[in-house]
Amino acid sequence: MEDYNFVVGQEFPDVKTFRSAIKEAAIAQHFELRIIKSDLIRYIAKCASEGCPWRIRAVKVPNAPTFTIKSLEGTHTCGRNAQNGHHQASVDWIVSFIEERLRDNINYKPKDILHDIHKQYGITIPYKQAWRAKERGLAAIFGSSEEGYCLLPSFCDKLKKANAGSIAEVFTTGADSRFQRFFISFYASIHGFLNGCLPIVGLGEIQLKSRYLGTLLSATSYDADGGLFPLAFGVVDVENDESWMWFLSELHKALEMNSENIPHLTFISDGQKGILDAVKRKFPSSSHALCMRHLSKSMGKEFKNSRLVNLLWKAAYATSTSGFKEKMAEIEEISYEAAKWIQQFPPSRWALIYFEGTRYGHFSSNTDEFNTWILEARELPILQVIERIHSKLMSEFEERRSKGNSWFSVLAPSAEKRMIEALACASSFKVLRSDEVEFEVISPERSDIVHLGTRSCSCRDWQLYGTPCAHAVAALLSCGKDVYAFTEKCFTVASYRQAYSQTIHPIPGELVWKKPDEEPANGDIQVVRPPKFRRPPGRPEKKRICVEHLNREKHTVHCSRCNQTGHYKTTCKADAVRSIEQF
Repeated sequence: MEDYNFVVGQEFPDVKTFRSAIKEAAIAQHFELRIIKSDLIRYIAKCASEGCPWRIRAVKVPNAPTFTIKSLEGTHTCGRNAQNGHHQASVDWIVSFIEERLRDNINYKPKDILHDIHKQYGITIPYKQAWRAKERGLAAIFGSSEEGYCLLPSFCDKLKKANAGSIAEVFTTGADSRFQRFFISFYASIHGFLNGCLPIVGLGEIQLKSRYLGTLLSATSYDADGGLFPLAFGVVDVENDESWMWFLSELHKALEMNSENIPHLTFISDGQKGILDAVKRKFPSSSHALCMRHLSKSMGKEFKNSRLVNLLWKAAYATSTSGFKEKMAEIEEISYEAAKWIQQFPPSRWALIYFEGTRYGHFSSNTDEFNTWILEARELPILQVIERIHSKLMSEFEERRSKGNSWFSVLAPSAEKRMIEALACASSFKVLRSDEVEFEVISPERSDIVHLGTRSCSCRDWQLYGTPCAHAVAALLSCGKDVYAFTEKCFTVASYRQAYSQTIHPIPGELVWKKPDEEPANGDIQVVRPPKFRRPPGRPEKKRICVEHLNREKHTVHCSRCNQTGHYKTTCKADAVRSIEQF
């Protein structure tokens, strides 16, 4: 408390500094102020408690901005009279208290603000006041949500000038130009994907939490080492079938502009109808797989059984129809309802044995990894979210470019590791040659057929991963062929270097941007206003479990087809048995 004691003659740089100091002292020493006079040349205040003699007077020094204390009367006799709150602990004061903390951690929660203020000053402030202070603090540091939308056109213009060939477009709706959608794809990402990445595109989304909400849609891929490679992303006011159709249309345009022939792609998503329809329409020749991570999570939430989830993964990885049916039968033995539930997802969308496309061993999309880039920035204005992604991309491309130049192997490390393991296993195999391209490879456990012409093995690992399996390696070595020549090009170090060969350049800071009202009136720069929909006030509603419903006696259902209880006609086991047989 000694830091908050004042003496006559004490000077302060200006009136603002003095006011902050007296307010800080009042809060720290738990007394309320009653301000008698406060202007640019004098400040007079006393303790608000009845009968307390404490009083202070400060004035401005002539011909200088300095403020000095002229008189300080009495000592406090009021005691600690401001424990549960303080009139001086305004939102502005809380903002000044949390500003540095917010810069270090934008997820600094209101409950943590309450805790830190109580710990340091011993006072309790309302939760709503802490929440407002955080909102105002974020706006002061990063700009307001409205300003973020307003600056989007200028940002797009600067981005395209700094990164030639990149795409950055804002789409508005209505006569008042309300924000609707935003799409961005850097030329470095497009070039890297077409020339050095696996032909796989993961689609995903993440909800934004700024004042005007919105959803960030993303398209990602894998580099030669299995790392995340962001291809494109966009922000939409509302996620629906139409917004996904728009996003896939923009992605198709971006790829078409930079390639004579778009390669055959495999899309991986959560399988919602809007994505399925959009991919089918915009990329008709592509394959589409369900994200196994999403599918297994859905099963886990639905049935709360880890064994079912484990069996689902084993069914997905099964390399024979008999193996697949065996795992599906095990699922049905544990839970008939789970077997019925999984039927809504065709095996051709998620099971290896039935999937017609190529996934190179990737059963899940990596959009969740991309979402972690902005997980902490979701509460910021839209422009700050985009800048976070841009900064991350810029640093990742530079770091991986340096890493790729330090490799001297033929394949990227993860693929090289698989090759080394295959070479080690192949040394113990016996190879029987049938003709120029077909071989029988005999191992202690089994016998497999390898066909060099179609680059396939009956174990299916070669087709699954894109690198020769141990059986294929044994066959290739037996006829003196280079095993690396039979590996997919997308796994080579050369492809990895191509993926990151282009540079993502920095964009000038906001201070050099021009706001739309500062631009010349030539109609080139559009004015973008925020969406009409705003985040509703208060805490979001939560679904709560009613104890009465838990204790209520359950209704017994009856099947009209087999006359058994416990299920309906639509979930009758007779249908499930026939469906499993059809697999």
